[in-house]
Amino acid sequence: MEEKKQNQNLNNEETTEQQREAVEVTEEEVVQADLVEEAPTPDFEAQLAEAKASELRLRADFDNFKRRNRIEAENRAKYSSQTIVEKLLPLVDNLDRALQIESDNEETKSVLAGVEMVKRQLVETLQNEGVVEIPAVGEAFDPNLHQAVVQEPSEEHESGVVTAEFQKGYKLHDRVIRPSMVKVAE
Repeated sequence: MEEKKQNQNLNNEETTEQQREAVEVTEEEVVQADLVEEAPTPDFEAQLAEAKASELRLRADFDNFKRRNRIEAENRAKYSSQTIVEKLLPLVDNLDRALQIESDNEETKSVLAGVEMVKRQLVETLQNEGVVEIPAVGEAFDPNLHQAVVQEPSEEHESGVVTAEFQKGYKLHDRVIRPSMVKVAE
């Protein structure tokens, strides 16, 4: 009886070994079949190329979006004081007009000295914000910086040169806030 059991065990082991081999072969066949089924087709390659191109465009669009937002934020910070500067420029003009008054009276002279100090302080504050005066008299006329109000023939100056300034122009950093109102030689 023991012999029968041993023979059965041997037969079982052989059968189990054969089954394992059959299963392994079957798994290999399945893997090969999957590879055959998943082999790239021309349509698949075209779709893959299109997906990659789409991803590149999306990445480029996102990078451009980030760059534009960064530039806009920088410009907002850089020109944040523009509206208040535009409102203060007429004050500077009025202080300049007040300083053009000439007087021999001591009281008037002391008032003018006070006005000069206020104007100097206001101009320094504007300069700290990035406001600069646009040079005009003696410069070549530039329509981006100057507004020609009068054009006259001049023997002293060449044609296209600014001969007089009626109102000062100002820039905030690199942006013209107000062009200079000028007279230009013909």
